[in-house]
Amino acid sequence: MNEPGLEKAMDTLQYLSQDSEARRLYEARQKYLHDEASMLEGAKQAGIKEVAHNMLKLNIDIATIAKATGLSEQEILALKK
Repeated sequence: MNEPGLEKAMDTLQYLSQDSEARRLYEARQKYLHDEASMLEGAKQAGIKEVAHNMLKLNIDIATIAKATGLSEQEILALKK
């Protein structure tokens, strides 16, 4: 059992099987981490759209905005409206 991923999974399983309070705390922590990651991803996407919107105001062509932001041309056109 020299694989780090498998070892971590076994440690987690052993920890969770100890008692219901440990399991509840683990699940709460996992939910918090998931919620935080979702919030950060949402903020990142909002920032990218804001940059694209500002680039549109500067009359930068849509293909360049798409290349710079990773947004599709359809997403950029939607911001233009």
